[in-house]
Amino acid sequence: MKTGPILEVEDLKTWFAVKRGIFSRTVGYVKAVDGISLTVEKGEILGLVGESGCGKTTLGRTLVGMEKAREGIVRFMGKPLFSLSQREMIGLRRRLNIIFQDPLASLNPRMNALDIVTEGLVKFHMVEGARADHGLRLLREVGLDGDALFRYPHEFSGGQRQRICIARAISLRPNFIVCDEPVSALDVSVQAQVLNLLLHLKESYDLSYLFISHDLSVVYAIADRVAVMYLGKIVEQGPAEETILDPMHPYTRALVSAVPTPGVKKKEKIILQGEIPSPSSPPEGCRFHTRCPKVMAICEKEVPAETNLGARRIWCHLFSRGARSKE
Repeated sequence: MKTGPILEVEDLKTWFAVKRGIFSRTVGYVKAVDGISLTVEKGEILGLVGESGCGKTTLGRTLVGMEKAREGIVRFMGKPLFSLSQREMIGLRRRLNIIFQDPLASLNPRMNALDIVTEGLVKFHMVEGARADHGLRLLREVGLDGDALFRYPHEFSGGQRQRICIARAISLRPNFIVCDEPVSALDVSVQAQVLNLLLHLKESYDLSYLFISHDLSVVYAIADRVAVMYLGKIVEQGPAEETILDPMHPYTRALVSAVPTPGVKKKEKIILQGEIPSPSSPPEGCRFHTRCPKVMAICEKEVPAETNLGARRIWCHLFSRGARSKE
């Protein structure tokens, strides 16, 4: 049941300094996240999509405190995270968690499954009774048997390792989880199983997700709303079904056109010219104008304002000027 935003992000910026010379002088910044605002409602799955290098992972890592923000406000459960004391942040930290893209790289090879899934419980003094009982309960909740308790990461398949990562993520009973490409490294059949597991746990634990992916078909299957990201900024937001079936922004249209749909007549693919510009020197005006098939003169000079069309939000001059683009 949705009762309001669990996460509110206002004008968030996460920049990384570029240092050169023997004195490591700062000569510029990589603007990975550059002025993003969004909300995640309680009980909602917000899908975040975009090409590799657009800043999706940096945004997710910033929200859970793994990267330091340069500017902006993040409110979690009504509390401004960047203004909290260290003690207050530790108390709230267990309410936020993350599932990483590569399960093998994110698991300690020297720890068995029991140690991995109960590590947080021990740290936060949440173990009551035998630790093995907690580990067994968590593994069973993600579809693994008890004989997995004392096995090590290299002894599991990729799908099983990701289930262990999910068990670790839910062990502290969080309210919000960043899912950073959680199925991209898995076979298609295993992807479906893991997606179903995430949906089941969402209902069981009353979770909210930020689901990061470059695969629109996966996002369509799981998300309630979608935010499309390009070069550190959001260019379109809206309900998942509307946004993916009827994309408005030229960038979103290009992403959707590249998704193969079995049993559906092949649609014309929109080929974007050129590479994503460097986030250390983004283009003036609309950041997408260097690759946009519908670029206008204004796009090179002015940053597009937000345009609201019902439940949809678009940052594009085609709409701010009152002209819908034509097929």
